[in-house]
Amino acid sequence: MSETIRKADNRDVPPASDGRPSSVARMSLPPVPHEPSFLDFQRGRGARFLQHLGEIAQLSLRAFRSMGRRPFETRALLQQLDSLGVKSMGIVAVTSLFIGMVMTIQFAYGLQRFGGVEYIPRVIILSFCRELAPTLTAVIVGGRIGSGMAAEVGAMNVTEQVDAIRALGADPAKKLVLPRVLAAILVMPLLSMYALALGTFGAVFICSTQFDITPALFLSSSLEVVRLGDFFSGLAKTPVFGFIIAIIGCHFGLHTTGGTEGVGLSTTRTVVAVSIAILVSDFFLTKLLIVFQST
Repeated sequence: MSETIRKADNRDVPPASDGRPSSVARMSLPPVPHEPSFLDFQRGRGARFLQHLGEIAQLSLRAFRSMGRRPFETRALLQQLDSLGVKSMGIVAVTSLFIGMVMTIQFAYGLQRFGGVEYIPRVIILSFCRELAPTLTAVIVGGRIGSGMAAEVGAMNVTEQVDAIRALGADPAKKLVLPRVLAAILVMPLLSMYALALGTFGAVFICSTQFDITPALFLSSSLEVVRLGDFFSGLAKTPVFGFIIAIIGCHFGLHTTGGTEGVGLSTTRTVVAVSIAILVSDFFLTKLLIVFQST
């Protein structure tokens, strides 16, 4: 039977004299797919990155333009404040408390070799005020709330709820994106101050139990070097971090396709993109704030 099918398939193509397929048969074969080179691959990634940046900029513009239009999404904003802020306090408390204790042990181990144990409070408080509290909180909380936004908006997109919002004449940027962006901008400074307080408590606990530095001595020593500018330089970054987290999560959520598998892929991309964007923006914000304080 297979011989009959083979003869039927090749009935219009005469075989070559040596039994191999003729040149006509070889020409009818599909072409070998061209594998892109490393340069082509990187060029494609760069083009997709620029496309994502453009789409995020357009989404941000649409969201902020809709801020003054009625109806105001007050109820959605309060729900997002609860979801992003109150429900993130547990993970912020655990991470900041233990990071404060770990950093105290690490700095004490290094400063003991130079006889500088009394400088532990100053180093800990400065590092928490300027970097650890705002940046670490943004990275940890950003992974949680950014992926949650991507999953929630992505599920609405694949089930055509976003299309239904457009069909009813509403703007998804106002209905879905704006409450999340505003809530993240408002919540991140509060979570940063919460992390600073608990990180300081963990550092005070380790210093008092292991290095004979009383809480009063800890606070007086740290307040000698910490200025309000150090506190506000870290706090000023947090609204930018909140905006980055929310807009990236909503962007990937609105571009989710492919059902539940697409939702999972969007959440993974959101966590990676949010972490990288926060660290990159932290560098530029730090440089900008240092230049601003020095002038």
